[in-house]
Amino acid sequence: MKFVFADSLDFVDPAYDFIADRNGAGRTVHRDDQFPHEFLDTAPYDGILVSRGIVGDALMPGKYTEAQLMRFRREGARRFLRYSREQFPDSIMMGDCGAFTYRNMAEPPYRAQDTVEFYGDGDFSHGCSPDHLIFDFDDADKERSEADVTEDIRQRYEITQQNAVEFLHEAKCLGRRFVPMGVIQGWSAPSMAEAALSLARMGYDYLAIGGTVPLRIEQIRRALAAIRDVLPNKVRLHLLGFGKIEHLADLERYGVTSFDTTSPLLRAFKDSRKNYWARSDSGELSYYTAIRIPQATENNRLKVKALQGRLNQEEARQLEATALDGVRRLACNEIGVDDALDAVMAYWEKLNWNEEASPSKRAQALERQRRVYTHTLQDRPWEGCDCRVCREGGVEALIFRNSNRNKRRGMHNLHVFYKHLHEFRAEAV
Repeated sequence: MKFVFADSLDFVDPAYDFIADRNGAGRTVHRDDQFPHEFLDTAPYDGILVSRGIVGDALMPGKYTEAQLMRFRREGARRFLRYSREQFPDSIMMGDCGAFTYRNMAEPPYRAQDTVEFYGDGDFSHGCSPDHLIFDFDDADKERSEADVTEDIRQRYEITQQNAVEFLHEAKCLGRRFVPMGVIQGWSAPSMAEAALSLARMGYDYLAIGGTVPLRIEQIRRALAAIRDVLPNKVRLHLLGFGKIEHLADLERYGVTSFDTTSPLLRAFKDSRKNYWARSDSGELSYYTAIRIPQATENNRLKVKALQGRLNQEEARQLEATALDGVRRLACNEIGVDDALDAVMAYWEKLNWNEEASPSKRAQALERQRRVYTHTLQDRPWEGCDCRVCREGGVEALIFRNSNRNKRRGMHNLHVFYKHLHEFRAEAV
């Protein structure tokens, strides 16, 4: 089972100065930065997925700048991402249309022909047919009848199927090195199974299951079971946007060949608690909470408080500096955990002060946060990790602060997760 990382221009400046909180001298974005497969000692994934909706074009604006877009289309995905076949043999370069970016449109802005052109220009090894996202998914005890399926849902289903027909025909011009993938969309386990069987009969031998991001694991299990039940064993399955990565055993059980996710990296700065990953002694994923010490002069919450006259910025800067100093001195064994926490929590309390909350609620919130941070600082997890992020940054990897730190922590999470997946695959053999 292969892990494909869904990239969204996730790179860091290798020359970033943690103490001064600034990029390396003369740094140029992208050119001087490093992707996870460049920054870490080994690539923490088996392939990269690039969504057309993230790249953007004249039809739909994306995340890429105009210069980056032109360079991407000129150089191709592998060269732009510096992920060559020579350096990363047997790796996957997968593309999809990014259905979530045009979810509110009546029809996808992309067609089979221009999607094939995008994959050809990008030198992709695998590419998904243009699909249209279906949001609703029935529970096991509430499966709707055919008569209850709305016109919008039915139309999205039919658009996805028709695009798959046209895409398979158009993709022939890319040759045998390119693997076309038919996308499954449905509103229930039976409808997804019906879509999968239809795609297999068209001639697809690799199918991508879409629309699973908002689904509960129980719903994903039912969909996988129904799909696998109607397909020949030779048909491979890919799960698009599988964020419930604690449930790898379910993918293995239903013969999933590959899946993509950004979860390990995103959770480094979008999860308030489980944002630094580790592996427990039992071989399971475990989690720590990074110490949140925002920049006093740049944090939006502090700016608002200062403008409202509820915060003295000079005081905030002093609390910030003391908190950073406390964590760093702890890492050097110059002070104990309680002293470091006192400095951190003094800043945290100022940052999160809520005048409307009662004194008892504020005290409880303070105690909860201190308890979480105590677990992190007592265990010192950065010392037990051999990845480049922790080797070079040490405790800086555990400071929740700005993009370069947070994305480094995300790369650490990718390293831990890929190592976890490697062990899982070895046990599954």
